[in-house]
Amino acid sequence: MAKKAVQFGGGNIGRGFVAEFLHTAGYEVVFVDVVDSVINSLNESSSYNVTEISEEGETTKTITNYRAINSKHNESDVVQEIASADVVTCAVGPNILKFIAPVIAKGIDARTEAKPLAVIACENAIGATDTLHGFIKENTNPDRLTSLYDRAQFANSAIDRIVPNQPADSGLNVRIEKFYEWVVEKTPFGETGHPDIPAIHWVDNLEPYIERKLFTVNTGHATTAYYGYNRGKKTIAEALSDEEIRSIVHKVLDETASLIVAKHGISEQEQQEYVNKIVSRISNPYLEDQVGRVGRAPVRKLSRKERFIGPASQLAERGMSFENLLGAAEMALRFQNVPGDEESVELARVLKENKVDGATTQLTGLEEGHPLYAPMLARVHQVQQEAQ
Repeated sequence: MAKKAVQFGGGNIGRGFVAEFLHTAGYEVVFVDVVDSVINSLNESSSYNVTEISEEGETTKTITNYRAINSKHNESDVVQEIASADVVTCAVGPNILKFIAPVIAKGIDARTEAKPLAVIACENAIGATDTLHGFIKENTNPDRLTSLYDRAQFANSAIDRIVPNQPADSGLNVRIEKFYEWVVEKTPFGETGHPDIPAIHWVDNLEPYIERKLFTVNTGHATTAYYGYNRGKKTIAEALSDEEIRSIVHKVLDETASLIVAKHGISEQEQQEYVNKIVSRISNPYLEDQVGRVGRAPVRKLSRKERFIGPASQLAERGMSFENLLGAAEMALRFQNVPGDEESVELARVLKENKVDGATTQLTGLEEGHPLYAPMLARVHQVQQEAQ
């Protein structure tokens, strides 16, 4: 029997990461999106290319066996597809999960398949599937909640693959970093077993992988972007060719590494090798990654569990050093009113319209008594003072 996966999000991550590996695993992929141009292009094209970029050169794969549905106009069709699918994945952005949950809930409720649906959110956020799961439960009839897990199983994941800005004429084709990591927890699948997707590394405990990735890849990438933007650099590779910025990034990642080693029992040598590999990856000039793209959405990136405040708060609680992470967070605070990025405009508004304590609490989620609160308050105050 043919395998089917429903992928919410037809963007570059959806097409170039998730769908590539679902296709390789033998799944028919049904894309779901609300952007008419994306849906039309997918339905009008029988294939598209994913070009993997590395210092060794480029490799192109052709993706076929897919369809696309606009959930804005054809919700009932999406429900039917979910009702008979094996897997539902998504790459829509953490803030969009609440909007896709209602139709997923309807699809799950309509299932009559013997094996539960596997639901895996592929977002750059900790516990994204848990978040989606919560929204799905809110949109499920209370009388059906007790039997929900007969119809669906929910597993968190950690994803790591850099998708740079695409050429203007690329259409559906995606240029993407060759390196990838897709780690998913296997325990939610119990006796039924997890889906057969060879690209996924299945683990019992996901937290070390999520935090190692988020606090190394995302922290390092964003630190480079914000310092690079502040100093007039155009690309991540250009920023990291600046010895001072590169040194700052390593100092930030020394701090996050100390947390990973202390908290998760990963050896210092293993974490250092991981850090070096990540810095080498994001330094790749062939990715042509713009600092403005990597830095976008600063409000989310400054939030409580994200790449700066997340590790810095845990280090503060342990009495360990977090000064370089504070510096990176300060650079993020300066990423304001950047063309094409609504959150950078929102960041500027929050800093302008609120007193220092209100802005600090709103942006970071830190409570006043937390050991990171006062040092972060000072950074917010500094940025506000300079803007006056």
